[in-house]
Amino acid sequence: MTTDDGVAQTGAGYRKGPVLLRGTQIPAQTTDQRLLAGGDDTAWLHNDPWRVMRIQSEFVEGFGALAEVGPAVSVFGSARTPRDHPDYLAAVQVGHDLVESGYAVITGGGPGIMEAGNKGAFEAGGLSVGLGIELPFEQGMNEYVNLGVNFRYFFARKTMFVKYAQGFIVMPGGFGTFDELFEALTLVQTHKVTGFPVALVGTDYWKGLLDWLRGPVLDRGMIAAADPDLLFLTDDPTEAVKYVRERGAVLAAEERAAHPGTHPE
Repeated sequence: MTTDDGVAQTGAGYRKGPVLLRGTQIPAQTTDQRLLAGGDDTAWLHNDPWRVMRIQSEFVEGFGALAEVGPAVSVFGSARTPRDHPDYLAAVQVGHDLVESGYAVITGGGPGIMEAGNKGAFEAGGLSVGLGIELPFEQGMNEYVNLGVNFRYFFARKTMFVKYAQGFIVMPGGFGTFDELFEALTLVQTHKVTGFPVALVGTDYWKGLLDWLRGPVLDRGMIAAADPDLLFLTDDPTEAVKYVRERGAVLAAEERAAHPGTHPE
């Protein structure tokens, strides 16, 4: 199946919460679209309170499914990356090395880089987690996920990516990847999370972004001089995993020293 822009999609169907839909049963709007849609009538007075219950259930189900995952790292990147692309192969290595370092691997559960990260974790014998999302085209959970949770709402899913991860490794990707990357940076910058290493893989892809941050963005005072240092850039998947492991250990030690007695061993 293809999306409206002609991009081929793989997967086992459209997930709407616990319901699986295919073909003509796939709705024209996602749950997020209906939640965010405006309108002049007052139907939302009757519909939105019930949506709150559904949102609550997504958080409860996500927390319950992921509570015992243990140390984990979220891996992000494009769903469009083909299996023979160097980025795909690098993401497989990332997934493998994370498991070898004692982490579970969390991805969005779809194709492309997500599949690659899950594949590396699966083949290394580790925990391979997929957090799927309801989308207006068939995508489904990739075959390398051994713990999968499907979400209707992006914000509930994004909370799980952060809550259960000790760091991010970000491969080349598009708007969704940028969104996840900058949300993580915002949480670190505003101290909403403590100790969160972020590694970017792919110098040719990410260097322009870092140059922009260190140039016009910093020059205009939009960020602090230390903020670009929240990102570690490399071409080596193994080096990215090493950075997340070592930087994460340093940050965790600093957090324990700052708040003794709140982190039982």
